[in-house]
Amino acid sequence: MSKILIVGEHAEGKLNAGVGKVVAAAQGIGGDIDIVLFGDSLGEVASQAAALDGVAKVCTVERAENAKPMAAILAPQIVEIAKAGYSHVLFPGGTFGKDLAPRVSALLDVQQVSDIMAVHSASSFDRPTYAGNAIVTVEVPAEPMIVATVRLASFTAVGTGGAAAVEAKSVDASLPSHTRYVGLEAQRSDRPDLQSAPKVVSGGRALGSSENFEIIFKLADKMGAGVGASRAAVDSGYVPNDMQVGQTGKIIAPSLYVACGISGAIQHLAGIKDAGTIVAINKDEDAPIFEVADFGLVGDLFQIVPELTEKL
Repeated sequence: MSKILIVGEHAEGKLNAGVGKVVAAAQGIGGDIDIVLFGDSLGEVASQAAALDGVAKVCTVERAENAKPMAAILAPQIVEIAKAGYSHVLFPGGTFGKDLAPRVSALLDVQQVSDIMAVHSASSFDRPTYAGNAIVTVEVPAEPMIVATVRLASFTAVGTGGAAAVEAKSVDASLPSHTRYVGLEAQRSDRPDLQSAPKVVSGGRALGSSENFEIIFKLADKMGAGVGASRAAVDSGYVPNDMQVGQTGKIIAPSLYVACGISGAIQHLAGIKDAGTIVAINKDEDAPIFEVADFGLVGDLFQIVPELTEKL
């Protein structure tokens, strides 16, 4: 039977919502599911992880070096824990997991599986390729273990009715000294997180400027939605790159996605393929976005978006 280790992501005392989605993927594999957390004060985060349905145990590794999540520092510790009989090591498929998983797989000398979209068995998975235009089923050697990232947009998070045991662990691993924490610069917003928001409004290059993007923010605030952007809008400097949706940005799966002035390049569509309902607003009736949209409105976004905001 499989024994699965999930590396939990957290920040500012809160467990990342993606961890619940990784647990859902692990349940598809089957077997015992443990979560490991790294930090210097993990009490509240450990309680949140222990409440996830299907989790057998939460392991905490508290030490000063783990105060800031640096991949070079965490990877050797994960490897030591994984060697204790685990068959799988899973990571959330965001920036945290994509930074960390390759280091762990290299230290374990195993090939990494990236962006698991579906689970067929303990060693067979679906993952996207060609910017999401094709899905390939891969069969992975089970020995010595499987290291993988999970595509968060493809899974629904488990519930929170569990009561897993919490165990403090001491890990004897040699930590590198070539990497040190300097600081963190992050965009902060009161709006819902883009990758977990159930509703998202995005703007494209058609907005024309960062000032004009304000109409997207107003609509999103009225809807209680997260805000995204196309790569063209980000490259033009209208908004920061952490708002980019698409193959080279964030892969999202909201229940409602509203695309304003976005033509629908294949790279952008790869980031929203798992969205529930897609609404497109564009003055070009031949824009590719209309081929995937559930609802389309042809017209000037500078007229339509403010009017829609007012009616809402």
